Amino acid sequence: MPPNRRESARRRRRDAVLGALPDPAPDPAADPPSAVRPGAYAGTVLDASPHLLVLATPDGEVRLPLSDRTSVWHGGDGDSAALRPGRTAVARPHRGRPGTDRVWIDPVRVSGTILSAAPTAVDVDLGPHRGVVQVAVPPHVYAQIRVRHPRLEPGYLFDAVCVRSPGGPVAVAPGTSQPGHRADARTDLEPDAAVPTESHGTATWFDGGDAPGAAYPAVDAEGDAGGCADAPRGCVPLPVLSIGSAVTVHNSCTGRTARVPVTECGCVAARYCDRCVQCGTSPRGRLIELTPVAFAALGGDLDKGCFNAILRHDRGTRRW
Repeated sequence: MPPNRRESARRRRRDAVLGALPDPAPDPAADPPSAVRPGAYAGTVLDASPHLLVLATPDGEVRLPLSDRTSVWHGGDGDSAALRPGRTAVARPHRGRPGTDRVWIDPVRVSGTILSAAPTAVDVDLGPHRGVVQVAVPPHVYAQIRVRHPRLEPGYLFDAVCVRSPGGPVAVAPGTSQPGHRADARTDLEPDAAVPTESHGTATWFDGGDAPGAAYPAVDAEGDAGGCADAPRGCVPLPVLSIGSAVTVHNSCTGRTARVPVTECGCVAARYCDRCVQCGTSPRGRLIELTPVAFAALGGDLDKGCFNAILRHDRGTRRW
């Protein structure tokens, strides 16, 4: 089937499930699909002092004021000494007042299937388009990992918040609790399960670069849509989308909402039927993985790993 006919067929199937939606009139108060507001910034540290952070971002140089109220994370609580030139950083301004709320230095997330494990390191398969990585596990972190990940065995899922180092990622804390099932476990989701206009579950983050974006668990594998051919069915019914689509993400913990572009297939997220407990207990299932800047802009803390989320699957720019 030619690509334009595939796209037409996908649209007809999606509209049959969700109902055809008219294209809305432009809303000047709404965020465009490529923006995430309220803001956050991601890039490389160019210069820093106790009062100012200068970042090289995809949109150019950004100068952010710092104060004694600014929290700095570099594998744990830190200070302005961690803001060294050349390091990567994600910075979030205060909401509603001047200044910078939080800065994360060299954050890395490792989520995937365990290939091998030892008390000092875990080899993790990040999925077909992210490769394999070895995560160093310091002795003082190993106990935390074992509490939240009791099955450090090949075939089980692994998830850790890490800090970047010259030798590779170093685990700081478990990202979430390990799901009780193996990575290759089949979900109980029926093939014809109804797709709601809103999905409730978990949003996490992945090491996806400095621009706002998202890895979506149900990217179409047909044609040029960008999906993974062997992607598993997740435990949440989601509409099939293409890379380049946009979804509306709502953080139930902070109340922040934004339209975020789908930039990658999130087939790894589809394997996790877990929950987030940042503000109550979310339903099972990862709805989306956000890039660090998108996650922070929506009020998520990278060191906590997740937030309870609502995903809206329409073509509009409405807000909750």
